[in-house]
Amino acid sequence: MTGDKVERRHSLFPDFNDWFNREFPGLPGWRPGGAAHSIPVEVTSGDGGYVLRAELPGMGPDDVTVTVDENLLTVSAEHTESEEDKDHSEFRYGSFRRTVRLPATIPAEDVDASYQDGILTVRVPMPEERTGTRRTVPVRRADEES
Repeated sequence: MTGDKVERRHSLFPDFNDWFNREFPGLPGWRPGGAAHSIPVEVTSGDGGYVLRAELPGMGPDDVTVTVDENLLTVSAEHTESEEDKDHSEFRYGSFRRTVRLPATIPAEDVDASYQDGILTVRVPMPEERTGTRRTVPVRRADEES
């Protein structure tokens, strides 16, 4: 029968990001040394700005760093493992990092970040885009003094 079942094909060669941002195929929990875990985020826009919300459960405000560089907003965090013995743990420990590119240069001094109940909220007010205004430029004679 045709059309009854959708066949999904997977590439034999995953996307480059899949190799380094997730577990290595066949080796659960393996990550390249020094690789940062990706932070799940959602970005919304409206009311003259952007709001980035990031899931960072089990951390506190002191564990999180937010940096602004031109139009890049980077959230990074460090979650260290407790010293107590565990029989089993599925928690993620180590470095976490996520960079989001916004469409314009971010006014760094106006960015606000808060953390509550495992969610980091970063508010970025963006200046209104300047619309091109047409004007006539007067032309003066080059030998006239200003």
